[in-house]
Amino acid sequence: MIKGMESFTIFSEDAKKLAHFYQGKVGLKSNLEAEVGERGEELYGFEMAQGNGLYIMDHSKVKGKSSQPDRIIFNLEVDDIEKEAKKLEEAGVKKIKDVYHMQGYGLIATFEDVDGNYFQLVQVRPS
Repeated sequence: MIKGMESFTIFSEDAKKLAHFYQGKVGLKSNLEAEVGERGEELYGFEMAQGNGLYIMDHSKVKGKSSQPDRIIFNLEVDDIEKEAKKLEEAGVKKIKDVYHMQGYGLIATFEDVDGNYFQLVQVRPS
C-alpha cells in the first residue's frame, strides 16, 4: 500500500546553481547540503513548514535545460500569492503565467527556474 509522497527531487546538471536559485530567488530555506555517492554528487534539501521535502541533486545523465518543462510541475503553497508572485518577478524570475483562479481550488501562478523547469505558486481556498 502506498502511504503518500515522501519527497520530491529535481535532478540537475548543476545542483548548486539550481539550489541557489530556489534559496536566493524563491526564498526557500535550505536545511541540507551533502555529497552523495562515489562521484560526490551534490545534494541540497529545503525545509517546508508543511508537506513533503524538496531536494535538488546532481545527476550525470541530466544535461542543459528541460526540453518539456510543463511535463511535471510542482506547487509551492503560499499564504499571499499576489505578494509572493510580485517578489519573484522583482527578483527576475521568468513568469510563465500570471495569477489566475482555478474554480474549486484557488489561485495559481506559474514560473520557470534556471534549469527550465516550471513550478507554481498556489494559494488554495480555505476549507
